[in-house]
Amino acid sequence: MDGSTPIPDGADWKIGVDIGGTFMDFCALETRSGWIASLKVLTTPDDPGAELLTGLRLLTEREGLAPETVSRFVHGTTVGINTIIQRKGADLALITNAGFEDVIELARLRMPDMYSLFCHRPDPLIPRERIFGVPVRMRAGGQETVPLDRAALANAVAEAQNAGAEGVIIAFLHSWSDPAQEAQAKAWVQEMAPDLFVFTSSEVWPVIREYERTSTAILNGYVHPRVSGYLTALQDRLVGQGVPARPMLTKSNGGLMTAGEGRRDCVSMLLSGTASGVIGASWLARQAGADRVLTLDIGGTSADFALIIDGEVRFGTDELIGEFPLHIPSVSVSSIGIGGGSIASVDDHGVLRVGPESAGSLPGPACYARGGDRATVTDAMAVCGWLGHSQMAYGQLQMDVDFAREVIGRLAAQLGRGLEETAQAILDIAISEMFVEVEKLSSRAGVDLRDFALMPFGGGGPMLGAFLARELGMRSVIAPRRPGVVSALGGLVADLRGDFIRTIFADLEALAGARLTDAYDDLASEGQAWLLAQGHRGAGDLRLSADMRYAGQSYEIEVAIDTGWLNDPKMIAQAFHETHRRIYDFDDPAGRIEVVNLRLSAIGAAPKPEFPVQAADSAAANPSRLVPVYLAGWQDVPLFDRATIGAGATFAGPAIVAQEDTTFAIPDGTTAHVDAHLNIHLTYAE
Repeated sequence: MDGSTPIPDGADWKIGVDIGGTFMDFCALETRSGWIASLKVLTTPDDPGAELLTGLRLLTEREGLAPETVSRFVHGTTVGINTIIQRKGADLALITNAGFEDVIELARLRMPDMYSLFCHRPDPLIPRERIFGVPVRMRAGGQETVPLDRAALANAVAEAQNAGAEGVIIAFLHSWSDPAQEAQAKAWVQEMAPDLFVFTSSEVWPVIREYERTSTAILNGYVHPRVSGYLTALQDRLVGQGVPARPMLTKSNGGLMTAGEGRRDCVSMLLSGTASGVIGASWLARQAGADRVLTLDIGGTSADFALIIDGEVRFGTDELIGEFPLHIPSVSVSSIGIGGGSIASVDDHGVLRVGPESAGSLPGPACYARGGDRATVTDAMAVCGWLGHSQMAYGQLQMDVDFAREVIGRLAAQLGRGLEETAQAILDIAISEMFVEVEKLSSRAGVDLRDFALMPFGGGGPMLGAFLARELGMRSVIAPRRPGVVSALGGLVADLRGDFIRTIFADLEALAGARLTDAYDDLASEGQAWLLAQGHRGAGDLRLSADMRYAGQSYEIEVAIDTGWLNDPKMIAQAFHETHRRIYDFDDPAGRIEVVNLRLSAIGAAPKPEFPVQAADSAAANPSRLVPVYLAGWQDVPLFDRATIGAGATFAGPAIVAQEDTTFAIPDGTTAHVDAHLNIHLTYAE
């Protein structure tokens, strides 16, 4: 607990919770005193949500939290994305236009890896035998040419039930233009089979291109039963604990929505935890005075990277959910299967490999003494001396370094190398794998990472982040005060955010005037109504953009639009040319421009927490003791307790900073100082 005064009467607690592959993280703020409490609880894969009760109980026992004083509860969850990755979702049927039954199989006719002779496309989430075509057709202009055949629909529904379908996805051509046929089909299906849940593509994401619209609706339906069940249990558990706050969920776009909406709009929360971490890191970066940051979130299974440029989080579409693209707006994150639990092994050719298989929370790394008996990245850190000198995960884990040495010793024997050399090789491989992924990210964004600071967080980010920064040529690293719970913090600082879209698909010159204004008015009304339904009062921030392209191009780019330009196509065109030139180093001022979609983000600003600021004392930090670490040979390095390092403190690497939620491993050739928010700024020598 932070703070110098006790919690006052009439306390007001706000809690952010994020669940990952190994831990559920808690970040709780008592707003009147400014006290901050954080906690990690091991996940319970066999009973998702049970760890929530454990966390609330521990916060009550250790921090004096009274459940009835919780006014805000924000949750990020991996239930949706894990359902897709593990392929444990609903058995769905797809009803579409006759003759278009192969849309999801054809997709975009691209292989996942064009340079691999052995890659293959993922099996669709709905098998071909549960896809049914019915006579129905709508033209792109909204003219119905073939009415929906009720008898054919009834036959499709009966076949879907016989095939064991739990739910139905309805996706008809051109429903982005007019959703009437899909709405009629849904109403009839609900009459014919009230036991089936039904989603239409136009209600999930009404965008042009039938594959993108259909696949998004399928992802929504595929995770719906598990997400809905999880959120219902979450609400019941909170009520049972006496928590009055209506639970909110973090979304893939970095915003929030109510849990009630999350039961229907499941697809919007598939990347909730990942996005929440970036939002939390962005807020911390602004506090630390950094506006160009590479975030590094390492958990037990994966490492996630994102860029913050000029203080703004980057957004995109087509983020991968397992093997499938997500076409709704999301915080732009790149991921790789390297985490603290990533398993090291020797392949048939005698080559040392790391990941993507992970030990997860159960059985976990060998050094956790929870049943794991295979070497992991965390075990390599322990063997090299970076871990094992203090309690882990708020005292929930006790490090068994001897067993870590035993399992890595087996690999060393296979490789004919020394124990410490093998452990260091595991770390080097993990860092090199991350290096490749970050280089791809920076190349796509067209940025020079030497101008950026690295912000590592998650349980494993501070362990490996400084070493990755050194390999990337980055000059600084910023370690937040509580890096292990940044994703949970992200929920506390996130705003309400809803995304809405209208397909226009017309030449820009033809859109000046009423049509573009009318489309914006419709989106604005929808956005304001959504904010009101989320409980937001007051004016929202409505941000407009358009997906645009030169005529003849296959894909478009998103361009921010000022609402004052809606009747001035020249201003919109100029913004498009400038954006196109910035991305591709090319523009064609004489080219004909097409507007494909109009987008609107409705944002309801949430109150931001105020964390205590400490006065600097400009004192050198005092280590608690020296501990042996393997750095191409064993040497003693200082071990610091993070709780004793105050603002203004300085020290030099190599060093270890231990704290309850993670361990910060600091290489040699570095200097560190602590700012007023207790962030550690690490700087590499020139």
